[in-house]
Amino acid sequence: MFLPGTPSPKRRRLIQGITSTIALIGLPDAVWSKQAWAADPFTMGVASGSPTSDSIVLWTRLDPLAVDAAGLTTQKIPVTWQLAHDERFSRIASQGVIQALPALAHSVHAEIDGLEPDRHYFYRFITGSVTSPTGRTRTFPDARTAVNRLRLAYASCQQWGNGFYSAYRHMLAENLDLVMFLGDYMYEYPSSRPKDIRPTTGGWVTTLEGYRKRYALHKSDLDLQAMHAAAPWLITWDDHEVQNDYAGTQQGNSGPPVSDFMARRRAAYQAFYEHMPVRLASFKSLIADAGENVRIFGSHTFGQLASFYMLDNRQYRDPQACNPNNGIGSSKINPEHCASLNQPQRTFLGEEQEGWLKRQFEKSSTQWNVIGQQTVLGPRNFDTKGGVKISNDGWDGYPQARQRLIDAMRQTRLRNPVVLGGDVHENWVGHILSDYRQPASEAVGVEFCGTSITSLAHTSQDKIDKMLRVNPHFIFADSNYRGYGVAEFTPAGMTTTLRAVEDATNPQSGIRTLAKFAVESGLPTIQRVL
Repeated sequence: MFLPGTPSPKRRRLIQGITSTIALIGLPDAVWSKQAWAADPFTMGVASGSPTSDSIVLWTRLDPLAVDAAGLTTQKIPVTWQLAHDERFSRIASQGVIQALPALAHSVHAEIDGLEPDRHYFYRFITGSVTSPTGRTRTFPDARTAVNRLRLAYASCQQWGNGFYSAYRHMLAENLDLVMFLGDYMYEYPSSRPKDIRPTTGGWVTTLEGYRKRYALHKSDLDLQAMHAAAPWLITWDDHEVQNDYAGTQQGNSGPPVSDFMARRRAAYQAFYEHMPVRLASFKSLIADAGENVRIFGSHTFGQLASFYMLDNRQYRDPQACNPNNGIGSSKINPEHCASLNQPQRTFLGEEQEGWLKRQFEKSSTQWNVIGQQTVLGPRNFDTKGGVKISNDGWDGYPQARQRLIDAMRQTRLRNPVVLGGDVHENWVGHILSDYRQPASEAVGVEFCGTSITSLAHTSQDKIDKMLRVNPHFIFADSNYRGYGVAEFTPAGMTTTLRAVEDATNPQSGIRTLAKFAVESGLPTIQRVL
C-alpha cells in the first residue's frame, strides 16, 4: 500500500534505476555489455539538447526491432556514452554507462555536467559491438562572457505524410549554434490530408505504445537525424504531441475520443521524454506516477548576448472560448460576440509560468531576450471586409494573457524582446505593440512566426495578402512555402532570414531565401533588407 500522490514501489524503483545509472563514469570493461546485435540498434540516430555553459543532455533510443531480435525486450541494456574533444575520440572528456530501461522504451539520456563553457564536443554511444553515429554538440558561453555572435534556426510542424524533411538537409549548411524547435514534432493523425506523400503507419495515436511508434517513424528520417547530430536543440511542444487543439486538461477534437484523456496525456508526455534530449528532473514526477504535470518551460543564457525563454502554452491553458454549440477545439469567432474572451483570469501560460517569466525578465541583463513559444503573438483578423474574426486557439483567444505578457516586457524594461513562434504553417513578421487595441501605440519588440517543415498551410496567399491590409502591425506574411528561419544576433543588431524549400514533396528539393529582415539593437523596428 502506498499513499496517493507518491510513487508506486514499481515506479519508485524505475526512478532510482534512472538516477543511479545516469552518471556512472568510467566503469571497467567487465560490466559493459558484450551483446552481439543482429540488427543496428541505433536506427533513430543521436541527439543533444538542453545546453548550459557547463552541461548537456545526450540522447539515443535503441531500436525496438533490434532489441526484440536480440531477445532483450524486457531486459535493461547497458549503453556506453562517450564525449570527446575530437571527432576521433582520442581525447575523451567524459564517459560512462547507462542502463537503457524497458519501462522507458530503452531510451538513453546522459546528463553530463562539469564541462567547459563555449566549447564544441563530439559524442557517441556504444552497446556491445555496435557504435552509434557520431554527434557534435556545444556548451553555451558563461553568463558573464561577452559574445559577438549567435546563430540559431527555428522550426516547427513536421507532419510526416505531408512531405519530406529536406529542409533539415539545407539547415545543416547554416553553421548554427542552436536549433530551436517550437512544437508539433510529430502528429497523432493516421494519415495526411489530402493524401500521404509518404505513408503514415499506425492509425490514430492514443496510447503510450502508439506514441512511441509514431516518434520512431518521424525519427527514421535521415535528414532529421543529421540535423539532430549537428547541433544542440532547445525543444518545446504544441498540441499534436498529444492531440489536435487540446487545452490543458480538456481533450482536443481529432480522432476517436478516449474515456481517460489525462491517461492519454500522461502517455504522450512520457513518450516525449523518451524521444527528446531533455532532462529527467522535468519529467520525474510524471514517470514516478506522482503527478500529471511536467515542467518544460525554462530559461537559457548565451553569455551576455542573449537569453532564451522556452514556453509551454498547452499544458496550463484554459479551454478555448465561445465555440459554437459548446464544442471543443478551435474555432474562428467574432470577439464582439464572446463576453468570456476578455475575462481577466483567463490564462494561456498558467499562473506559475506567467509569474516565473516576469521574474526572469526582471533579472535579465542580456542584450537580446528571445521567447520561444508555439504560435503567432500579434492579433490576426481574418475578416477582410470590415468585420472581426479571430482564431480562439492562439494568443487571440487569450487577449488578457497576451496583454499581461506585453505589460511584463514594458514594466521590466526588457531589452530587445524577440518572440519566435510556429503552429500556423505560415511565415508572419511583425511588431509587438504595447497595446494592439491602439494601432498607433509604440512597439516594444518584434516577432517572427515561422512556417512549417512540411505541414500544409491553412490560409491561401491571396487571403493573407488581404489580411495584411487589415493587420498593419504585421509587415510580411507568406503561406506558399515550407521551411525554417535563421536568426543571427550580434551586440549591434539581429537579422532573420526566411528559408523556403522549393517543394517539400520532393526529398531532393532545393531551397531559396524568401525574405530577410534586420532589427537594430534598442530600436524595435523591422527593416526588410531582401
